[in-house]
Amino acid sequence: MADLEKKHQFNLGYALAAFALLLIFQIWMAARDVIWIDYSDLLTYLEEGKVASLIVTETEVRGTFNEAVDGKTVFATTRVEPGFAEELAKYDVDFAGAHDQTWLTTILSWILPAVIFVGIWAFFFRRMAERQGMGGLVNIGKSKARVYVERDTGVTFDDVAGADEAKAELQEVVSFLHDRDLYGRLGARIPKGLLLVGPPGTGKTLMARAIAGEAGVPFFSISGSEFVEMFVGVGAARVRDLFEQARKAAPCIIFIDELDSLGRARSALSGFGGSDEKEQTLNQLLAELDGFDPMSGIVLLAATNRPEVLDPALLRAGRFDRQIVIDRPERVGRAQILRVHMRKVKVDPGVSVDEIAGLTTGFTGADLANLVNEAAIVATRRGADCISNVDFTAAVERIIAGAERKTRLMNPKERERVAHHEMGHALVAASLPSADPVQKVTIIPHSVGALGYTMQRPTEDRYLITLSELQDRMVVLLAGRAAEEIVFGEVSTGASDDLAKVTDIARECVTRYGMSETVGQVVLEEQAQRFLGEGFGMPRRRDYSEATAREVDLAMREGIAMAYERSKSILTEKRKLLEEGAALLLERESLTPGDFPALAPAHAPGASGTPDRAQDTRPAPNPALHGATGETT
Repeated sequence: MADLEKKHQFNLGYALAAFALLLIFQIWMAARDVIWIDYSDLLTYLEEGKVASLIVTETEVRGTFNEAVDGKTVFATTRVEPGFAEELAKYDVDFAGAHDQTWLTTILSWILPAVIFVGIWAFFFRRMAERQGMGGLVNIGKSKARVYVERDTGVTFDDVAGADEAKAELQEVVSFLHDRDLYGRLGARIPKGLLLVGPPGTGKTLMARAIAGEAGVPFFSISGSEFVEMFVGVGAARVRDLFEQARKAAPCIIFIDELDSLGRARSALSGFGGSDEKEQTLNQLLAELDGFDPMSGIVLLAATNRPEVLDPALLRAGRFDRQIVIDRPERVGRAQILRVHMRKVKVDPGVSVDEIAGLTTGFTGADLANLVNEAAIVATRRGADCISNVDFTAAVERIIAGAERKTRLMNPKERERVAHHEMGHALVAASLPSADPVQKVTIIPHSVGALGYTMQRPTEDRYLITLSELQDRMVVLLAGRAAEEIVFGEVSTGASDDLAKVTDIARECVTRYGMSETVGQVVLEEQAQRFLGEGFGMPRRRDYSEATAREVDLAMREGIAMAYERSKSILTEKRKLLEEGAALLLERESLTPGDFPALAPAHAPGASGTPDRAQDTRPAPNPALHGATGETT
């Protein structure tokens, strides 16, 4: 396509040059047989009778001689006013007229304004097109893919950590690009397309760039949203151009980021509401996937965090043959990722990477990179020479709970209530066998809206959770409100978010996990979306009767009531510790198990610890935070 455009530009230049030469030739031919004379000479030739004919215009006089003069029979002169010419003829002087403008200035007077006008119009149109991402009419159908080669990506598999299984699968792609004959000797072919699936921030784009860095081949990188423009047909044209460029550069890698913006599932009403352009673009992508041979050395990679919205035609065998899940890293993977990012900063040799990895359950690769940067900022702020464990702990708290807001002043009654609330969470967590160990209790307000929080740190990543562990978690969540009722005789709004979390756990136990004897072992609600979770303000789907809904409500209420009574029972027994811990917390504002030994777990940690979210069986984003005004994770 690029060669064709160059050819068109080449032919247009020749046509303009030929037109200019023709114009110059005609002017030269017209001037070759004409002699320009002075007006006084014309009068002399008229007196001598040498003029055969005349043509008089407003500005010129043209005519022919009876006999050739200087080899020319045609003459021309610029006209002079007749009265003034008669006056000049009385004197022995040569005189002639002249034009104020030449033929060149006449042409320029017509062409130059038009050229200026067109230039101004083109300038403003190009500026407007660039702002709207069109890039000009000539380039509107061209692909916007950025092309990298090995030295440009600057990323290899050594820079990617925490996803060993995904790297092992993608290593096959690198091997294929290096030695295609090895895979073809038994008739095998490399998958046409590989789809990287995972939550945001897990390193899908980084993994794709690492493949290009390892393979040392051209790497075409483009976002799915860059295919669609305001003009119909542009997206399909860009898809065609992208694959055409890739065929010329093979072997190479095409990477489409955010595939869900391009490959969203079609529906019966997709032709309405302006989505027809997206459908045409998707159809062209499907056609291109069917039209190229992977043995030619073109590998198609795509990434998305919303695989559930992709069109089934994209995911069928022969198109995106293989889906590679890049999930949140486990503890070992988090330690590897931290070591990669710590290479770029000055870290104290005494920093325990494994301890930090245990503190960051559910963090993605992007979260861990941000953690290292925040720790470096904290260390710089306090004037340290290197980053220590204290800085990493402060960075974790900064990410989870937000910045401290010491300017938010509470009155003494509120501070006392918040202190008892948080100490209730902490003491109950230290008393239950399956609760995560308490790391810190504070009543310092934070930017997320919490007047205080209790931070618990899981000991290990977990993928299964038992009913008793869920019940213990509910007990811990309700302990803040129970402490308020025991000490002050009434409750406040401080436990609003704790109640929301308890309600979610109780509902999941009854409707998803079949943990209620009265409702039975049935699944009444669908699982939330894996990577983005339930959200978007969508109501829960309910496929059961009103009678069953009443049983669900009663089972939830019963489970929450039992957990609340357990919280009150534990805190009643530990009333003295509750008062002592609250008083110490009011004095110091923040406590750790080292400051108040009653916060240390009185039991050995469970064999596998506790997961961070009851509604899922995979590690969740952050350690648990039980806040006085709400829980923040």
